[in-house]
Parts: sequence; structure tokens; C-alpha cells
Amino acid sequence: MKQNIHPKNNLVTVTCACGNAFDTLSTSPELKVEVCSACHPFFTGTQRFVDTAGRVERFKAKLDAQKKEAEKVVAKKNKKTEKTAETKAE
Repeated sequence: MKQNIHPKNNLVTVTCACGNAFDTLSTSPELKVEVCSACHPFFTGTQRFVDTAGRVERFKAKLDAQKKEAEKVVAKKNKKTEKTAETKAE
């Protein structure tokens, strides 16, 4: 094996956005992460949204708009069936 071709591994501290920190080996001088095992929903069992640029709010607004549109369609169909029932009764 050739000598001096591999990068040197250093003991570094990985810091999460939640405040959790742990040590590992890496060639980088420091590591910062957004999600770790202490705050990730898979490991904690809780649901939490990591919102980037309001995407969650936009998705919820789109979902609400689709629900309202579906309610309008159902109401329109109900009116139509009522009218046809009235005309048949006459």
C-alpha cells in the first residue's frame, strides 16, 4: 500500500440544529447538520416538519383549496339531483 496518499482522519464534533452534539472521525474540521438521531421523527416517534421557504404552508393551502373545490362539486351534484327529482315528481 502506498504511503501518505490517504487523508488524515481527525476527531470532530458533529453539531445539530437542535443542539445535540456528538464526536466522530472525519477529514473535515467540523460538521454541522440540520437533523440528527435525537430530533429526527423516525427515531423520536413524533412528527415534525422541517420547513424550507414556506413549503409546508403552501402545501397545506393547496390541500385546503382542493377540499373546498371538492365540496363545491358535491354541492352542485346534490342540487342537480334535487332538481331532477322535483321534475320527475311533477
